[in-house]
Amino acid sequence: MAERPLHEKFISLYSCKRSIVFVSFSCVSWIKEFMETYNTVFVEGTAAQMFQLAAELEQWTAILPHYWKMDVTEKSEAHKVASFGAWRTFDFGLFRLRFPCKWRARQELFADENRITFKHIGGITKGMWVEWRIVETEKGVNVTIYHELSYPVPILGAWFANAVVGKLFVSPIANRTLATFKQRIEGVS
Repeated sequence: MAERPLHEKFISLYSCKRSIVFVSFSCVSWIKEFMETYNTVFVEGTAAQMFQLAAELEQWTAILPHYWKMDVTEKSEAHKVASFGAWRTFDFGLFRLRFPCKWRARQELFADENRITFKHIGGITKGMWVEWRIVETEKGVNVTIYHELSYPVPILGAWFANAVVGKLFVSPIANRTLATFKQRIEGVS
């Protein structure tokens, strides 16, 4: 049997006659075994502008205030390998907490498709797949960052990937990245 793509895999938990701690309205409960997030923004600019900003990792610490580290260790025309560091800021009203996030990833550039992919090869997000999709429209560009991560630990791994990694860290950092790139492009357009 052919291996299904990661985004099509699901863990099935049979709760009939089993003492599994899941509330189910049927005999079978389906739980995603991976985390996926989509962060999207519309930018009044061109696909070329967005692609250039996203592709030039060496400039990220100068452009993105929440990125504190970007060390490119390998580079060719079509790919880069880099160590990333970004702050995830938690705002608690009277005080803020900045949590340092670090990872290592391989970036692949597909300029003819306006697409950039990242494969995380180090850090707590090792194995995460990231894809930037840049789609030009008549009035600007739709930019989506898609993240997919699967932890090999059944049940708890999926919960941790979704509730902690995806919702608390990945999505807020991606939103801030897109918002900053949007401001930069629209400010110079």
